Amino acid sequence: MSNSGRRKSRLVADKRYGTPKKPAKSGNGARKSSRARKSPTRKSRRRNPVVALFLRLFGWVFRLIWGIGWRLTAVVAICVGLAVAYTYATLPALGDLQDSRARGSVTLLDREGDVFAWRGDQFGGVVSAETVSEHLKNAVIATEDKRFYWHPGVDPIGVLSAIRINLREGRGPLSGHGGSTITQQTAKLLCLGVAYDKTQWESEKAYIADCRQTSLWRKIKEAIYAMAMEAKYSKDEILSVYLNRAYLGGGAYGAEAAAQRYFGKGAAQLSISEGAMLAGLLTAPSTLAPTANLERSQNRASVVVRLMRDQGYISASDAATALARPAALSEAAQRQAGGYFADWVMASGPEFFTRDTTEDVIIKTTMDQRLQKAAEDALTFIFENKVREGSKAQAAIVVMSADGAVRAMVGGRNAKVSGAFNRATQAKRQTGSAFKPFVYATALELGYDPNATVVDEPYCLDVPGSGRWCPENYTRKHYGRVTLTRALKDSLNIPAVKISESVGRDLVRRVGSDFGIDSDLAAGPALALGASESTLIEMTGAYAGILNGGSSVTPYGLVELKLLGEDEPLMGTGGGIGERVIREEAAQQLTWMMHQVIEGGTGGRAKLPGREAAGKTGTTQAARDAWFLGFTADYVAGVWMGYDDNTPLTGVTGSGLPAEIWHETMLRVHEGVDPRPLPMLRPATPEPAPQPDQPQRRQRDRSNPIEDILRGIFGGGQ
Repeated sequence: MSNSGRRKSRLVADKRYGTPKKPAKSGNGARKSSRARKSPTRKSRRRNPVVALFLRLFGWVFRLIWGIGWRLTAVVAICVGLAVAYTYATLPALGDLQDSRARGSVTLLDREGDVFAWRGDQFGGVVSAETVSEHLKNAVIATEDKRFYWHPGVDPIGVLSAIRINLREGRGPLSGHGGSTITQQTAKLLCLGVAYDKTQWESEKAYIADCRQTSLWRKIKEAIYAMAMEAKYSKDEILSVYLNRAYLGGGAYGAEAAAQRYFGKGAAQLSISEGAMLAGLLTAPSTLAPTANLERSQNRASVVVRLMRDQGYISASDAATALARPAALSEAAQRQAGGYFADWVMASGPEFFTRDTTEDVIIKTTMDQRLQKAAEDALTFIFENKVREGSKAQAAIVVMSADGAVRAMVGGRNAKVSGAFNRATQAKRQTGSAFKPFVYATALELGYDPNATVVDEPYCLDVPGSGRWCPENYTRKHYGRVTLTRALKDSLNIPAVKISESVGRDLVRRVGSDFGIDSDLAAGPALALGASESTLIEMTGAYAGILNGGSSVTPYGLVELKLLGEDEPLMGTGGGIGERVIREEAAQQLTWMMHQVIEGGTGGRAKLPGREAAGKTGTTQAARDAWFLGFTADYVAGVWMGYDDNTPLTGVTGSGLPAEIWHETMLRVHEGVDPRPLPMLRPATPEPAPQPDQPQRRQRDRSNPIEDILRGIFGGGQ
């Protein structure tokens, strides 16, 4: 068969090279297809070139920032990590962080062994977050760092919140609220690991100020240190360090010291209200300390209680109970007894164990808190009831035993102070007629009898370098021949000068000095009238020598000093009875003469009902100083009154307000004490019949101001 006429088949499939394109149709169909293909290009051309440029620029900037940012973040993260790692390696063992005080503490105990005062930096012992009261622990977290258990040492939420508050209140972002976590605060307490070195800092205050800087660089270092602490220590360990190192006012460092200082109990025993009060002190410990202002401290504690309730640490009923019964100070903290006494004891001990101690020291003292309160209350009573309102006059009281053991001391009208000027120990003032007993002590020691007589008459002496000196009695009268007893009882000046000149001024000066009046005693005849200066504690100690039978005493308050935790004392009593100055018989005769001063002489206002007492008044030139010193068989007490700037007192002599202060003090001091007779000896010879007064008192009114000026010049007799 022939293949002619047939079409030959293709050797290659058509689809290998694609389907042949059909020619475009003419007409509307072709134009429509062409427009459809060109439409996307036309849309691109319609985009705003400005927007397109902006989008391209934004994309470029974003890629640039992202490229730099993640690299920079990585570099910062690496640097921070290295810094944290380095700091981590330098952190000490946990036990070394609990107590960093530069100074030690001094705890003062009264004669019964009870605490009455604290000095220095008090540290009650190491506590931990597990051993303290859970109420204290929760109060601290609720107040200082509610996200404490969730952050890595730095709380970004807290920081941003603090910055927002600072800016809203018109401060700089880092001024005011810091947003610091408890870990950061602990880092600050540790001064970022920089220990205090006295050779590197001009003072401890400068060191502390540097530790508390709030600059940005300091905050960065603080954050790094905090994160390193979080890496090395557990949360409870960090909280333990914080509870041990935080200052809580009143000289107390750490929760245990503060709990003992304010509440008389351990930190493990604190109630909700007590824990809240301690936590509230963390913001401003000196201002909010309950010993400074209890009401303010209680108000702050109520805020903390509400925070604890709101954060679920306590129930609403527990919060209501705590708010209704706020924390109160312990009896010892409330009394704040013996601030002046404590300062005096601190000053009398070795400096390296008291004022500058680096150890914790316990000092047992002679203080009797009942007597201390008696003296403080007596002074308050007199000034509230018998001194004109607004008076700036001051007063001081010392109460001691016959051996010189000081039982109470008030150095000024404000007894609740520390570090104030102590008028009982630091003010040297003229003694006036309070010195006269030592003139008569000298005469009795030489054999004079209390009923020996001396003529009270006009009397003058030529004093080398000063001219003629003529002493006057306070009353401007002369009484003729009088006994030594009457001369002392009525505080006559002329007989005292005559006796002093008769026995010898040097001997009188020696007796006064041997009895403990260490101040420079006047060399002239005015010695007998108390022209010399002395302190109240010296004068009271000298009178104690008369009571104990004529032996000198050294007033003392320190009984025993030892280190905390040690049984053996490092030192003991530094005072007491010394050498005999006059015979016991002479001392007992002088006691009888001084008893007459109170029974019927210038000291009548000091008389104690149902109890024998002896004493002597004293008033100096122009009434700048007024004294009353005296004793019973049990206690010796001295009172001084005057102005700090030596302004003359108005209408006050030793027989007035000082005698009344002494009376009120001794009434309270002897509450519950059975009366005992004074160790006195009546004179062997009978008292001669009284002589009629010599020339009568000059015709002048005692209230005449000119006479008052003359009295100031010549000296008062009381």
